[in-house]
Amino acid sequence: MKIDGLLTDDVILAELGGRIAQRRLELQFTQAALAEQAGVSKRTVERIEAGATAQMSTMIRLFRTLELLDALDGLVPEAGARPMDLLKLKGKERQRATRKKKQQGEEPWEWGDES
Repeated sequence: MKIDGLLTDDVILAELGGRIAQRRLELQFTQAALAEQAGVSKRTVERIEAGATAQMSTMIRLFRTLELLDALDGLVPEAGARPMDLLKLKGKERQRATRKKKQQGEEPWEWGDES
């Protein structure tokens, strides 16, 4: 099932729980083994697979154990530069080179001081 904005929270949780159970079975983990490796209780794994809510930190532990952390990166992408920000910065590009400052202690050269 494709998860989209038309589904209720309960349906989405049930779908995610089913996917987690599927991944667990692909990796040949029992619920008890997954729970132990993730550092959560077996009951927590049972509840998540049944579609119950869970804390984000618990989900991250399960995703790490199930080798799904890479999928989280696509879930909430990093904030990139927005097009309007790029336009604002474009007008602030450097247009001139700066002069070198005079070094202290040097006197200016004058005509006739060639001795």
